[in-house]
Amino acid sequence: MPTSGTLHPPAPVAASSATRRAGGATYGGGRGLARLLVITGAAGLVAAWVITLDKFALLADPNFQPACSLNPVVSCGNIMKSDQAAVFGFPNPLLGLVAYGMVMCAGAGLLAGGRFGRWYWLTLNAGGLFGVCFVSWLQFESLYRINSLCLWCCLAWAATIVMFWYVTSFTLRNGLLPAPSWVRSLLSEFTWVPPVLHIAIVGMLILTRWWDFWTG
Repeated sequence: MPTSGTLHPPAPVAASSATRRAGGATYGGGRGLARLLVITGAAGLVAAWVITLDKFALLADPNFQPACSLNPVVSCGNIMKSDQAAVFGFPNPLLGLVAYGMVMCAGAGLLAGGRFGRWYWLTLNAGGLFGVCFVSWLQFESLYRINSLCLWCCLAWAATIVMFWYVTSFTLRNGLLPAPSWVRSLLSEFTWVPPVLHIAIVGMLILTRWWDFWTG
């Protein structure tokens, strides 16, 4: 018979997405988010790599025509020759080689069981915000200033948009960024909606911008 002095084992603690280490919480994103980061990072990296190679070829031979220059609208060459292709004084895809590589490393770390602190996730989210703002500006310039599209750029745009919205959803759902409870609940159920709507809007803008060309 147990007595009042009997010691009982502690009750098990429910698993949580955050654990306490060294005085701070760490968060694991789950294998789904990890795979998504690896895939979007790889897609952006491939696009940046191909554009970089074509840019070097264009610098060596001004008459070089990239393989993705298919017609007057889908013309990677026009994009590469524009001032917007080197906003920071060097070809934009060089920035992509670094940024998308970092996204892949983050995804690989999560797949290996890594857990990151709040500062890491917010930094990743801030990088995604910069990326989606940058590609939004490039989309405007491409559609309404340069008047051409680059298929590899479109791949990088889509990868950046998907990565940004899924990381933002994660930070909001886990309380890393302040948000009303209904927003967190909505993102938990419909995480895929914001990136799909975003890409659909971009696709609609592209379709309407060259409607006569596509239907002519």
